[in-house]
Amino acid sequence: MNCKKEDLLLYAITDRNWLHGETLYEQVEKALRGGVTFLQLREKNMEQEEFLQEAREIRELCRKYQVPFLINDNVEIAAAVDADGVHVGQSDMEAGEVRAKLGPDKIIGVTAKTVEQALLAQQRGADYLGVGAVFHTNSKSDAKEITHERLREICQAVRIPVVAIGGITQDNAAELSGSGIDGIAVISAIFAQKDIEKSARTLKKLAGQIVRSVQ
Repeated sequence: MNCKKEDLLLYAITDRNWLHGETLYEQVEKALRGGVTFLQLREKNMEQEEFLQEAREIRELCRKYQVPFLINDNVEIAAAVDADGVHVGQSDMEAGEVRAKLGPDKIIGVTAKTVEQALLAQQRGADYLGVGAVFHTNSKSDAKEITHERLREICQAVRIPVVAIGGITQDNAAELSGSGIDGIAVISAIFAQKDIEKSARTLKKLAGQIVRSVQ
């Protein structure tokens, strides 16, 4: 599966902190109905068998909506469930190794915080970059913020698509206009909201405006 820029417009990353009696599957479906264009399943504390089962179910859901489905960090799970790809951080397996394990047709995303990291990831075969945190975030305790100037420099330095991540909300997303990003990645801005579908719809519209601001 090729990674198309337009698929990265509204990139949702799951988090089970806000289930409130719902299943993650139900919440993901609401997000997909709202217009999420890319989905990453992120589970840090789940047993392997349970993770496998969940990943298979959500992969099928994403296929129904024709949205690319990636696994965070876990290359083995991604391969086992035939996910569309995997996203890895700087401290995880590097893109070349992931490519060797998953093959040429899978999407590989890599986290980058500097121009050097971005260029190296591109050189090693990353299909897109996740760059941030562009705002303060509570979703990752170790996420340090980067300036919007740095974000713009990374976008200008690479040929592959760039997604901004970290603390993005409906209220601050417009500040990323003109940076050159191809999409926004969000967690709480969708999954922590009372109306997940409506939040996704609003964010997709905002993301479209941000991306068009540099066309």
